[in-house]
Amino acid sequence: MSMQQWPNSGPYGNVPQRQPGPVPGSGGQQPMMRASDSDRARAEDVLKAGYAEGRLSKHEFDQRMAHVHSATTYGELHHLLADLPQGPSPMPAPAPATFQPAPMPYAPARPWSPVPAPPPQTNGSAVGALVCGVLCPFTWGVTSIPAVILGHKARSDVRRTGEKGDGMALAGLILGYLTLAGWMLLLFGIAIAGI
Repeated sequence: MSMQQWPNSGPYGNVPQRQPGPVPGSGGQQPMMRASDSDRARAEDVLKAGYAEGRLSKHEFDQRMAHVHSATTYGELHHLLADLPQGPSPMPAPAPATFQPAPMPYAPARPWSPVPAPPPQTNGSAVGALVCGVLCPFTWGVTSIPAVILGHKARSDVRRTGEKGDGMALAGLILGYLTLAGWMLLLFGIAIAGI
């Protein structure tokens, strides 16, 4: 940085002037609070980093390093570092200790909650009975016997296991029996007509 970039040179050379108030990055410290040796060491590290990154010329670096050693307050250190990245902020003060209850010798019991049972499945035989019963008119009654057999099997399985599908099994049974009855009547009518 050249001398033209700092029209108002402060007491420490080419450093921008700041308004009084809490110093940013110092944990809210007032500018007139005295700086410690660790604060000056941190300021040196920030200046070294700024010089290594090419943010300061050799002349500016030497000038500011000389002022770091003579700085006595946070405000003076901040003016030396105001135009550089501040790096990590200082460690915050430890929080005051608060009352914490002693650990319990045992874990408190959680309230019991039942695990919901999975929803009942639909019985596969009931689905088969319904499908066979619906297909009876289209297959000339060939699927009526499987509809009746699957319907009876499904209804007994549903009563035993609690599965869903009793209505489907009953519908397959009805369609199967109606188709069988229709065929019986047709055959009986043909037999009577043939006599």
